[in-house]
Amino acid sequence: MIKRAIDLEKLVRPKKVQIIYGARRVGKTTLLKDYLSRTELKYRLDSGDNIRIQHLFESQDFKAIQEYVEGYELLAIDEAQQIKNIGMGLKILVDNNPKLNIVVTGSSSFDLAQSLGEPLTGRKKTILLFPLSILELQSLYNKQEMRDQLDSFLLYGMYPEIIISKKKGEKIELLRELVDSYLLKDILSLEKIKGSRQLFDLLKLLAFQIGNEVSLTELATQVRLDVKTVARYLDILEKGFVIRRIGAFNRNLRKEIVSKAKYYFYDVGVRNAVISQFNALEDRNDVGGLFENFVVMERLKANAYLNRLCETYFWRTYDGQEIDMVEERAGKLFGYEIKWSARGSVKVPKLWKSAYPRSQMEQPWRRTILDLIRS
Repeated sequence: MIKRAIDLEKLVRPKKVQIIYGARRVGKTTLLKDYLSRTELKYRLDSGDNIRIQHLFESQDFKAIQEYVEGYELLAIDEAQQIKNIGMGLKILVDNNPKLNIVVTGSSSFDLAQSLGEPLTGRKKTILLFPLSILELQSLYNKQEMRDQLDSFLLYGMYPEIIISKKKGEKIELLRELVDSYLLKDILSLEKIKGSRQLFDLLKLLAFQIGNEVSLTELATQVRLDVKTVARYLDILEKGFVIRRIGAFNRNLRKEIVSKAKYYFYDVGVRNAVISQFNALEDRNDVGGLFENFVVMERLKANAYLNRLCETYFWRTYDGQEIDMVEERAGKLFGYEIKWSARGSVKVPKLWKSAYPRSQMEQPWRRTILDLIRS
């Protein structure tokens, strides 16, 4: 059992609905059941796939919903996105049962948010469960073992099933199944997208451009879609926990790029599965972008789990000066140059140095990646 960074015992409280978002198979159900196995509260566990539960919450029958939780101290609903208008039913429970604890999980943030948003205003807490993180794997590996596993992390990613699997072929098969069953079925069916091939072409295009800035106009031209459709597809992929958008940092300096963005995959194993590339790192030309994707996402996971309040950007000028990752924390700027090779030293761009003289610069080589994520 890998101890997750989210401790539900500290989060679940009466008068608030605790919502756990996350992609399929990142471990939401396992996290929930582990919590239930240890709680002293009398609980009721149901699934959003249960048709009877769907009908109950969709009916918004006050009496029936109240009777449903009678005698229980905790209600847990897994895959809650399957229940239409669940927000109104949970509002009834929260408002009329001040001692009742409620926790729900959902794999589709855009679908679940539509059901929970307005009805539960002021009555909910949300948290995102990522694939496994370096922070969490410290219970399995020491520093040396983590460095030894880095190549595997970059090739196959950090999904729990992938980490546990020992054989390369099994890891690849699990990733292909994940991409086929989740990306192509869940997202397409939920949003009723007709151009599935174009959506997947867009995803492949992003996979080949990790670490690079992209513009909506350029993407639209290459996949032969209008800009609005591309923007909608990107929004769906981001809300479905497939990609993460990172915007450009700027303070209105004349040379700073403002209109482009970078898109990283939540999991590099999924990225490699999208383009069917699992060859060894020494035999590929994308290891720099792959490593950058990995570092940025591990840093975002750590910031979320450790409650570090910050905004994440990249920085680039039209004449080519750039910083891979910029964090703004408590009014201070921290720049990170992400290099797979540990050769050379950090060269702070001249414009950055002159425009932001109080900023700090770091260079996370692969030898120091673990320390970067924790610091």
